[in-house]
Amino acid sequence: MDRALTSRFNIPSTLSPYSHRRTSLAAITRRITPAIVSAKRSPIEGVSDELNLIASEELDQAPARRRVRSAFVDLQLQLDHCLFKKAPVGIRTEEWYERNSKGEEIFCKCWLPEAGVKIKAAVCFCHGYGSTCTFLFDGIAKQIAGSGYGVYAIDHPGFGLSDGLHGHIPSFDDLADNAIEQFTKMKGRPELRNVPRFLFGQSMGGAIALKVHLKEPQAWDGLILVAPMCKISEDVKPPKLVLNALILMSTLFPKAKLFPKKDMSELFFRDPSKRKLSDYDVICYDDQTRLKTAVELLNATRDIEMQVDKVSLPLLILHGAADRVTDPNVSKFLHEQAISEDKTLKLYPGGYHCILEGDTDENIFTVINDIVAWLDARTTPK
Repeated sequence: MDRALTSRFNIPSTLSPYSHRRTSLAAITRRITPAIVSAKRSPIEGVSDELNLIASEELDQAPARRRVRSAFVDLQLQLDHCLFKKAPVGIRTEEWYERNSKGEEIFCKCWLPEAGVKIKAAVCFCHGYGSTCTFLFDGIAKQIAGSGYGVYAIDHPGFGLSDGLHGHIPSFDDLADNAIEQFTKMKGRPELRNVPRFLFGQSMGGAIALKVHLKEPQAWDGLILVAPMCKISEDVKPPKLVLNALILMSTLFPKAKLFPKKDMSELFFRDPSKRKLSDYDVICYDDQTRLKTAVELLNATRDIEMQVDKVSLPLLILHGAADRVTDPNVSKFLHEQAISEDKTLKLYPGGYHCILEGDTDENIFTVINDIVAWLDARTTPK
């Protein structure tokens, strides 16, 4: 599940584009008071006091996130969610850590078809803002692996089980470079010799996947994007004066938090029963956005927007038509501007942001089946 960025750029009323037309940058900067204290997690209904105490642990650093995930992993897999209840049998999984070129431990995981099934292709996944490749993605990956694919994923630095200050993105380019580094190692695994390789990104992970493709345009055989964050809609983009203030503040207090914490679950999950299960995503970053992170994400979308006409891979874009977190019109823009000769856009009527996790059972499997069908058409020998 993705705690995406764009809906968090709600400018407080004192900083609205109408209230500061004659206000100086210094005055706006003085009004911005970065938050230092992390928001406290609400208790999870139906969970023991002991587990709630563990879940309330401060998660700034990876060791704490790993402890919390370890305490909840078995419980998560028993939740009443179609991705877990209808998971194919025999899927092989492996978890490990790789140390990247910056010395950070990066959490890696793969899901492989049952023994004896030849892998059709590798699918390398980039998760979204605040999220992890564990929890609900585990169910998505098993569905894809059950169709004969090897699914490989990482937690980006600062998220999930990987090293780094929680929710802190000092450089978006570094996220893409880390993904290239880890996926290059994964593509060298024995089971992936001579098979196609596809990138798969969700929301912010879509932006990372696009950056990876733009950095190494010949290294992949296709690109799958779900609700990609590749351009900030004008109605949520900070006015220029506010953006300049954010940039200034991010140089002074890069790790501080600014934007008010809001319950975004109603925008992410269309199905109320699945919305309630999001409480069990105990290592997601669900706090206020850090200043440097906000600026890096804005800069990344601007950079991608300027290069969409260089997107050349076979391309599948999937987006909920009622998504109010990342704008479906942005996916239309990407589809129109990409120079890929093979490109497909699928919009799902009534779909919210989390079309892979938070919709009805039927709609979730429709989206997954669309992904598998697209992969099959590009990996099955003619």
